[in-house]
Amino acid sequence: MHLSPEFGNTLSDVLEDGWVQVETIEHLVSSDTPVGFSKSIGLGIISYADFFAKLRPDIIFLTGDRAEMLAAGLAAIPFGIPIAHIHGGETTEGAIDEVFRHSITKMSALHFVSTKDYAKRVAQLGECPSRIFVSGAPALDNISSCVLLSKSMLASDYGIFAERKPIIVTLHPETFHLRRSIPNVEGVVRALKYFDNQVVFTSSNADATGRQIN
Repeated sequence: MHLSPEFGNTLSDVLEDGWVQVETIEHLVSSDTPVGFSKSIGLGIISYADFFAKLRPDIIFLTGDRAEMLAAGLAAIPFGIPIAHIHGGETTEGAIDEVFRHSITKMSALHFVSTKDYAKRVAQLGECPSRIFVSGAPALDNISSCVLLSKSMLASDYGIFAERKPIIVTLHPETFHLRRSIPNVEGVVRALKYFDNQVVFTSSNADATGRQIN
């Protein structure tokens, strides 16, 4: 999604943050259907295979449970490239991310999990306990260094007004039950009509029916 104008072309934000050695691997099909989503995974495997053949990395780190991570893992296996997985053992109800996450776990040689409970689940999947490390959630470290916007900046830069007690709404597709996406949106909108707060919607993701939600 970082490379897609449809989703904000946020690669520019990555570069502005100072990352220099950045490789771009495009494999997002502009589609809102399961067919398009599956083809994005397939194209990702092909694209990552070309990249690994050129780079020949010693190890790759995969984070979480996205289809993009699954594609990278599948492409790495034939090369014999070890995989280190961050955030294994977690659960996501109603989403195919659950399947992707556990699949990546089974591909991986090293596991960096965020809690002891998740470490136990990874071990239950048959992974060697000596290769499981409770490292916490790395992104949480950003909280201590994050510069918070002032109320005036929120208002001037984003039109979000603290005095209106804003409600932030993020809704992604329920990917195991795609037909629920629109009813889910309608239900949220009906519920929000009972509040006088300012409501700020963030965009949905590139999963199937995400564009319908947007």
